[in-house]
Amino acid sequence: MKVIKRDGRAVDFDREKIRVAISKANKEVKPKERATKEDMNEIITYIEDLGKKRILVEDIQDIIEQKLMELQKYELSKKYIVYRYTRALVRKQNTTDESILGLIRNENKELAEENSNKNTMLASTQRDYIAGEVSRDLTKRMLLPEKISKAHEDGILHFHDADYFIQPIFNCCLINISDMLDNGTVMNGKMIESPKSFQVACTVTTQIIAAVASNQYGGQSVDLIHLGKYLRKSYNKFKKEIESKYKGKIPDDIIEGIVQDRLKAELKAGVQTIQYQINTLMTTNGQSPFVTLFLHLEKDDPYIKENAMIIEEVLRQRYEGIKNEAGVYVTPAFPKLVYVLDEFNCLKGGEYDYLTKLAVKCSAKRMYPDYISAKKMRENYEGNVFSPMGCRSFLSPWKDENGNYKFEGRFNQGVVSINLPQIGIIADGDEDKFWKLLDERLELCKEALMCRHYALLGTHSDISPIHWQYGALARLKKGEKIDKLLYGGYSTISLGYIGIYELTKLMKGVSHTTPDGHDFAVKVMKHLKETVTRWKKETNIGFALYGTPAESLCYRFARIDKEKFGTIKDVTDKGYYTNSYHVDVREKIDAFDKLKFESEFQGISTGGCISYIEIPNMAKNIDALESVVQFIYDNIQYAEFNTKSDYCHVCGFDGEIIINKDNEWECPNCGNKDHSKMTVVRRTCGYLGENFWNVGKTKEIKQRVMHL
Repeated sequence: MKVIKRDGRAVDFDREKIRVAISKANKEVKPKERATKEDMNEIITYIEDLGKKRILVEDIQDIIEQKLMELQKYELSKKYIVYRYTRALVRKQNTTDESILGLIRNENKELAEENSNKNTMLASTQRDYIAGEVSRDLTKRMLLPEKISKAHEDGILHFHDADYFIQPIFNCCLINISDMLDNGTVMNGKMIESPKSFQVACTVTTQIIAAVASNQYGGQSVDLIHLGKYLRKSYNKFKKEIESKYKGKIPDDIIEGIVQDRLKAELKAGVQTIQYQINTLMTTNGQSPFVTLFLHLEKDDPYIKENAMIIEEVLRQRYEGIKNEAGVYVTPAFPKLVYVLDEFNCLKGGEYDYLTKLAVKCSAKRMYPDYISAKKMRENYEGNVFSPMGCRSFLSPWKDENGNYKFEGRFNQGVVSINLPQIGIIADGDEDKFWKLLDERLELCKEALMCRHYALLGTHSDISPIHWQYGALARLKKGEKIDKLLYGGYSTISLGYIGIYELTKLMKGVSHTTPDGHDFAVKVMKHLKETVTRWKKETNIGFALYGTPAESLCYRFARIDKEKFGTIKDVTDKGYYTNSYHVDVREKIDAFDKLKFESEFQGISTGGCISYIEIPNMAKNIDALESVVQFIYDNIQYAEFNTKSDYCHVCGFDGEIIINKDNEWECPNCGNKDHSKMTVVRRTCGYLGENFWNVGKTKEIKQRVMHL
C-alpha cells in the first residue's frame, strides 16, 4: 500500500509510524486512558485490511481518530487530535526544505523530468524552480480550497502550473506584434521605435519575445505576416541607395539585381537572427522562450510576395538546422512552426505550392512545421484564420468596439483538466451514475478555474509593463487594473480533458471509433462543450473546451488510477491515458481515417485541438507526406506528423541506433557508444533532451524518455 503524503509524494505504508504517533499521545494521558498494544494492532490491521493500493495520509489519521473513539479512548483521541493539529502547524511553517535542497543537490528527479526544456543543473533554472517550489507549496496549503488541492492529488482534476500560481500571471498569449512594431514599445524603461528595416524588425521581435516570456508562464505565438512590410522597407531603402549612385550609369535590370542580392542577404540575416536569438536567449525562468511562429499568407495582403519570401527562408533555415556544441547541425526545439494551408498552397496547382513542398521536406527532416487548414478553420471560427497559442489552445472569436475580429493581443487565463477515465471506472457502466458524477466533477473544475480567474482579478498593469502597457496585450495606463480584459470573452480560460477513448471503453466496452462508442463519445464531448458555454453565460468569462496536449498528464492520471483501482484492461494496463479525443495508438487505423475521424471532435473542442499521425522513415516518404498534407487541407483543422527516430549528437545521424554484438548501443554512422550523446526524438512534444538509461538483464536494455 502506498501512502500519499501532503506534498503529493507516494511512500510505502509503514505500520510503525502509526504506533509511534499513538504512543506519543499515550504519554499525555493517564495509564487507564492509554491505548494498549492490542488496541494499536487492531487499528493497524483495520487499515491494512482495507486492501487499498493508495491511501491519503489524512485518511489514515481520520481512521485512527475514529477507532480511538470506538475504543472509548476519548481523552487519548483528544490528545491525538491536538498532536495532529500541532504537526499541521509545523508543516504550514515550512514544507519546501527537502524539495529545494534535493533540487540543489540534483536529487529531485520529479523536477528534473518535469520539463524537457529546462536543465535543472543550471543555476538560473534552479533559481526559477526554487521559486516554483515555494509557489506550489503555498498554493496547496493556503491559496487553493482544500477540496481542490485534494482533488488534484487524487487525480480527479489537474490544476496546471501551480508553481506559478502565487503570482498574478497568466498562461499563453498571441502577441500583438503588429502594434508593437508599428507603434513602438518600451522595454526596461527604454523606448523602442518602429523599425526602419527588416533586420531591425527581426531583432526587435526577438527582444519582445524574450521580455514577454520572462513575465508569463505559458507559450506565446507571433504571426510573421507583420514582417512583410519591413522587408518592403528594406527593399525601398536599398533601391534608393543604389539608384542614387548608379541610376543612368548602369542598366535598370542590373540595378534591380543588385537590390535583390542585398535584400536576400538581409532576409537571410534577419531570419537567422530570429532563429539564433530564440535558441540562445535565456529568459528569467531559466529556459529558452516557448514561442510559436505562425506562417501564413493572405491573398489580399499587399505584402504577400515579401511574406512568401520570409516563410521560404524560415523553412529553409529550419531544414538546415542549427549547429550544436560539436558543430553538428541539429533540430532546434524552438521556435515551433505552424504552417497554414490555403487554396493557393494546398498542393493542387496553386501559386505557392512550392512553399508547401518545402514545408513537407522540412517536416520530414526536422519534424516541423505543424499544419493548419485555413478551409476547416474558417468553418469553425466564423471565417477567421489565426494562430494557436504556444500551448496549442485557440481563442474564441471576439470583436472590438468597431465590430472587427481581434485575436492578437489576447491571452488564456489558465487551465484545469478533468480525468474522464476515473469517472468511468467509478461509474462501472452505470450511465446515470456517470452523468451525475461527471457534472459534480465539472463543477469542481469550474471552482478551480475560478481560482485562476480570481488570482488575476485586480492585477495592476505595472506588474508586467511589456504585456499590459506597451502593446504585447494592451496599452493600459500605469496603475490601471487589467480586469476589463478578463471578462466578455477577450481572454479565455480552459477546461482540459484526458481520456475519451478509455472512458468509452469503460462505459461501452468498445472504442470510440465504433458506431456505439462514437455516439457516446460525441455525447460526452458535446456535454463538455455545453457546460463551458453555460459557464460563459453565467459568468461573462471566456470559458473554452481545450484538448490538452499534456503528454505527462496522460501518464500522471493513469498512474494514480492504477494505484487506486488496480490494473484494468485497455485502461490502466497501458501506463498512460490517450490524450483528449485522440484514437488510441494501438488501434489499427490508417492515417487518413484517423484524421477524418478526429476532425469531428476538433469541431467541438474549439478551445484547443491538435491531431497527429505517426509516419516511420519520413525522409523516405515525401510523396506520402504530401498526400497527407493535401488531405489535411480538405478534412481537418490542425494536425502534425509524429515519428520516432534515434539521434546521435556526435555526428548528427538521424535514424535507428543499433545494439552491437557486445550488447551496447552504437551509432551505425560514427560508432559513438556514449548514451548521453544519443537522443530519441519524439515528435509528440519535440523532446530533445537527456535520455534516461536503465540497463537490466544481460541482453536487455530499456530506454526511458520523459514526455513521450
